[in-house]
Amino acid sequence: MANLEDIGGQTSGDTLVEEEVQNIEPGDHERNSHYVRKEKIVESAVLGTPVIALCGKTWVPGRDPKKFPVCPICKEIYDGLRPEDPKSSNPDK
Repeated sequence: MANLEDIGGQTSGDTLVEEEVQNIEPGDHERNSHYVRKEKIVESAVLGTPVIALCGKTWVPGRDPKKFPVCPICKEIYDGLRPEDPKSSNPDK
């Protein structure tokens, strides 16, 4: 079995955007990049198992996420999970 370095994976628990499509074809305007945990992307690359995005979409990733816009539902959920900046919550500072 390959280790993470062999496949270029990372061991952090950060979220990674992964895409479901490869080439621009008819109907691609309806497709989006989705947020998925990095370790799940690596696991999927090694084992071929499906991943589940924050929005609930399930698929086996393998395409370039930079070709399409981020799923608005994934982005909204992700933004809600991030800790609030303490400076922005206190307008007096």
